[in-house]
Amino acid sequence: MLATLTDRRDFGEDWLLERKFDGERCVARKHGEDVRLESRTGKALTGTYPEVRVAVAGQRGRRLVLDGEVVAFDGEQTSFSRLQQRLGVTSPAPELVAAYPVVFCVFDLLELDGDDLRDRPLLERRARLTEAVRPGTALQLSEAWRDDSRRRFARACRAGWEGLIAKRAQAAYVAGRSRDWLKLKCVSEQELVIGGYTEPGGSRSDFGALLVGYYEDERLRYAGKVGTGYTAATLRDLGARLRELETSESPFVDAQPIPRGAHWVRPELVAQIGFAEWTNDDRLRQARFLGMRDDKPPGEVVRERPV
Repeated sequence: MLATLTDRRDFGEDWLLERKFDGERCVARKHGEDVRLESRTGKALTGTYPEVRVAVAGQRGRRLVLDGEVVAFDGEQTSFSRLQQRLGVTSPAPELVAAYPVVFCVFDLLELDGDDLRDRPLLERRARLTEAVRPGTALQLSEAWRDDSRRRFARACRAGWEGLIAKRAQAAYVAGRSRDWLKLKCVSEQELVIGGYTEPGGSRSDFGALLVGYYEDERLRYAGKVGTGYTAATLRDLGARLRELETSESPFVDAQPIPRGAHWVRPELVAQIGFAEWTNDDRLRQARFLGMRDDKPPGEVVRERPV
């Protein structure tokens, strides 16, 4: 179940508010001694997050299906850049796990000992979740509040959170994007498809800026350049991946004017991009690179518009 972006800030007692985490969505399935972790696209994550697998395996229920977000903390904040060190690493070395520990922040219970809970109201699922799951170092339960939503949102933004998720208290769990779950963002960011890059300038290596876009009516529309937010390692590693994907034709239908020094690539990579706002000509302003995403197919990347 996926949340829909909204500008709404007023929510009554029939809604729950939860923290919006900046991580990788994960569904954990425990059937007896077997534990499987999956991304939202069904990709196996069991080997990527061994500490989460152990935490789920240690729960009392024989059959559990948990929904949540795997995050890496930097102090009190979730850090997508720290999580980048673990993304896609199927068998991380113990030193990497120790240096970049993750936490599975669980917010929903979909099955308990053969009882399918997806048709039950969210309030009931959360109550069952609290009874069934024991939190620990690598597994925590997401808090939920029913109070002044505007004040709660303002506090979340002051604390440096990514935002909040508002969920209708009586809603069932339904796969797909839903208006029963709404996301309230403190900062603007979303996934975008990489369709090209520019030549590096000055002391910059490998590439200068990414050229990114989103799909609309099955066509890739240009959203602008992303020139900041890269480490030396990112420039080196991503630069190598981009050169392997180079093509002579632009994948964008509307990349005008063509950026200086542009190289085009097959649109197979997705990046998380932060930005100040969308301009009147549908371009990103003050865009910055946050990290790569491998949990969403490029063809599913669309521009998020608030409802």
